[in-house]
Amino acid sequence: MTNPLSEEKKSDNLTKKEVFLKSTVIALFVIIPSLSSFLLAWLILNDLLQAIIVGAIIHFIAMGFSLKISKKFIKKQD
Repeated sequence: MTNPLSEEKKSDNLTKKEVFLKSTVIALFVIIPSLSSFLLAWLILNDLLQAIIVGAIIHFIAMGFSLKISKKFIKKQD
């Protein structure tokens, strides 16, 4: 007879380390295009307000893509 407490329970949850790592990768996927487009637009256009608008548009586009990627990326892989 086996002891149910000694058996390892298979968990579908991610560990904290995996969550932090995958979330950081997704955050970088959003931040890098946003900041680079903002800085590039600011250097080219030489207008802060227009650069903010361009950076915000690119940021929301990247967030849309990251939502689709995160659904596939943050799953427990066997």
